[in-house]
Amino acid sequence: MSKPVYITADSTCDLTPALLERFHVKTIPLHIVLGEENYLDGVDFTQEMIYERYAKDKVLPRTAAVSPQEFTDFFTPLVEAGYEVVFLSISSGLSGTYQNAVIAAQDLPGVYPVDSLQLTTGMGEMVLAACEMRDEGKDAASIAQAMQDLIGRVNVSFVIDTLEYMWKGGRCTGVTAFGANLLNLKPCIEMRNGKLEVCKKYRGNIEKVYEKYIAERLKGKKVDPRYIFITTSNAPTPELAARLESAVRKAVPEAQEIFFTRTGCTVTSHCGPGTMGVLFLEA
Repeated sequence: MSKPVYITADSTCDLTPALLERFHVKTIPLHIVLGEENYLDGVDFTQEMIYERYAKDKVLPRTAAVSPQEFTDFFTPLVEAGYEVVFLSISSGLSGTYQNAVIAAQDLPGVYPVDSLQLTTGMGEMVLAACEMRDEGKDAASIAQAMQDLIGRVNVSFVIDTLEYMWKGGRCTGVTAFGANLLNLKPCIEMRNGKLEVCKKYRGNIEKVYEKYIAERLKGKKVDPRYIFITTSNAPTPELAARLESAVRKAVPEAQEIFFTRTGCTVTSHCGPGTMGVLFLEA
C-alpha cells in the first residue's frame, strides 16, 4: 500500500494563504537579500516593502535559493510522519532552488523534486494539478512524472507597465528603458524553456493594454477551464478587477474558477508595479 503524499512547493508559486490551506500545500520561502539583510519571501518581506525601499533609495533586493540544509529540515518532518513528498520548484533557469532540493532529497526516501520550468502561478497551476492527483490516490512517483508531462501545457506571461525595475536590476539597458517609456511601450514577457523572454510589445494606457493582452493571450487557445489565475504586482481596484475578470470570461466562457493573486517578491523585484498576467493550463 502506497504512503500518503504531501504536495510542497517554494514560495514563488504565489498561491494565496487561502489556496494553500484549501489544497493542503506546504511551501518553503526563498531568501530576499538587501545589502547585509536577509529576509524570507512573503514571511518578513513583502511586495510593498520592495516599493517602499526602491522609492527611498533606488535599491532593489536580490533573491537567493533555499539551501540544501533548509530543504533537509523542511522535508524530514514530513518523511518521518510517514509521507512521500512531491516538491515543485521555480525554474532551474532562474534559481538554484531545484538543484538544492535534489541534493537534500538524495538522503531522504520518497522525496521527489520537480523542476517546474515555470514561476509564480504557472507553477501554482502545476501545484493544484498535483493536489488533484494526490486526492485521486496517485502515489508520489506517478505525480512527479505527471508534472514533467504537464510542463508543456503551462502558459505563463505578463505585461509590464515600466522597464525601470528591469533596468535597475541590470536586465535591460537604460536606453531601452528610456525608449520604452518615451514611446509608451508595454512589453509582454513569457516563459520559454524555463526563462523569461519578450514576446510582444503593446503601446498605450496600461489598463487598456491589460484587456487587449488578455483577449489576445486567450484567443484560439484550448484552455483548461478549472483554474485560471490573474496575477498582479499591485492589488487592482475593484473596478479594474471586475474588468479583468470580465475579459477572461469573455474569452473563456466555460471558466470555472478565476483566482486573483499577487506576484511574490521574486517577480515583483524584476518587473515592478503595474505588472499583470493571465496564467493557465492549455487543455
